[in-house]
Parts: sequence; C-alpha cells; structure tokens
Amino acid sequence: MRTLHEDNKADGLTVLGFPCNQFGAQEPGTNEEILEFATSKFEVDFPMFAKIEVNGDGTCDLYKFLKEAQPGPEGKEDIAWNFTKFLVNGDGEVVARFEPRTTPEEIAEQLSDYQ
Repeated sequence: MRTLHEDNKADGLTVLGFPCNQFGAQEPGTNEEILEFATSKFEVDFPMFAKIEVNGDGTCDLYKFLKEAQPGPEGKEDIAWNFTKFLVNGDGEVVARFEPRTTPEEIAEQLSDYQ
C-alpha cells in the first residue's frame, strides 16, 4: 500500500490506514505500537489512524458509510478479513471496494477507471 500511495500521490491518491483488531488479533498493540511497527517494518508514510472496529455494534461511522456504499461479495456489508480496501473519489463517493486478496498492483491498474 505504501508503494501505491507513493506512486499515485501526485495524481491525488492518498492511502489511509485504519488498524483493526477484529481479525485474528492481528493488531493487539496500542495505537503508538501499531504506528511504530508500520513505519519501522514497512516504511509506511501515509496517514495512520487510531484503531477502530469495522464490524458489529462498535463499527465506526466511517466504515458504516463505506460498507453501505459498497457492499462486498454477494451484497454482504461486513468486512470478511483485514486489508479490505475502499476507493473514495474526490467528491467523497465510494466508487470501489477491493477484497483482501486484491493486491495494490491490481488496484493501481484500475485507478484510471475511477478518474
């Protein structure tokens, strides 16, 4: 995702990271620990936000909006696994949802479809 951000930021793309610990306890640390891990191990330089919930009663408002606008496969809104990605255009419209196995390279190939 860092490369996708770097390669496309001149065209207005900004990757935003929202850690979530609802998937196999992949983000058990504090916000500070998660940020340190992401920046030191993966050289993340895009904005990282506080840990949130993306499913269930505690779903943050942003993810309610994203999931309603772009349901997943078979019309299901819930996030199935970490690294589900959403593409929001400059007008704030959610134009695409990419499931976890969609690579940043595959997203880059499709960006022109949404401009």
